Amino acid sequence: MRKLQWRLETAIFILFSFVISLIPNRIAIFLGQMLGRLLFNLLKRRRKIAIDNITATLPFLQGCEGWNPAHGTAQAIARRTFENLGRSLVEDCKIYHGRGSHIISAVQFRGLEHYENALAKNKGIAFITAHCGNWEVMALSFGVRIKELSVVARRQDNAYLNNVLEKIRSGYGNRVIYKHGALKPMIAEFRKNNIVGVLVDQAVMSNEGVLVKFLGRNCWTTKLPTIISRKTGVPLIPAFVHREGDSHVVQFYPEIEPDLAQEGDDGVRADTAALLSVLEDYIVRYPDQWYWIHNRWKRVP
Repeated sequence: MRKLQWRLETAIFILFSFVISLIPNRIAIFLGQMLGRLLFNLLKRRRKIAIDNITATLPFLQGCEGWNPAHGTAQAIARRTFENLGRSLVEDCKIYHGRGSHIISAVQFRGLEHYENALAKNKGIAFITAHCGNWEVMALSFGVRIKELSVVARRQDNAYLNNVLEKIRSGYGNRVIYKHGALKPMIAEFRKNNIVGVLVDQAVMSNEGVLVKFLGRNCWTTKLPTIISRKTGVPLIPAFVHREGDSHVVQFYPEIEPDLAQEGDDGVRADTAALLSVLEDYIVRYPDQWYWIHNRWKRVP
């Protein structure tokens, strides 16, 4: 019964995304925004999580350099977050069905010198990123236009849908390393001077992460990239994507070097906090392009 359900879900996904991919570009942009507003109204639990997260974080954001009061209220930011999600879903549908070349070609890459300097070390690169902007466009456009890469991701519960998405991503120069047992394949990629993208903005179990401040509140964050970097010298390069008009900008930041003055857990915690500080700076400037719909601060004592 479960396999039948998975097959049906996958067929619906393929059909729905194909129909969306046929919509003319200008109409698709508008449709994506409307889809986001619809999701904002329908997904009450996710809407509440987003608004609660933003409300709790606003005092911190408002005290940061670069914050623009025009970003508005927690509800306004949350609504625009859902609109961005809707637009991203429509864009991804076009790309998945081979009708998104204009999206890929329009992506701007800024700060590429940080990537190039890290690659020259011949130790591989860990791209530190997050669920922001259209992160799928960031990964796929980089894989097509610059260099193939691997991305650490959770395996979909639906095995058929998982296989479909993996096949699509491989066509754009993206390989998937699944979270469970990710350490060995990550190190194997780094030894070949390859790139692995790691998302650091979701809550992890306490035994998998380190407790650090993020947007003014403690949260559990994966410690995997900082541990690997300390042991192997793999450069950690933050990279985030945001929208500018109808296109996307991928911004690379300078390498986050290990704080060698601190050792053990203290060192891992310091390095992880340094990574999150770059993401904080991004959120201050583009608060509606980070996905507040996740319960980022759960399981915190």
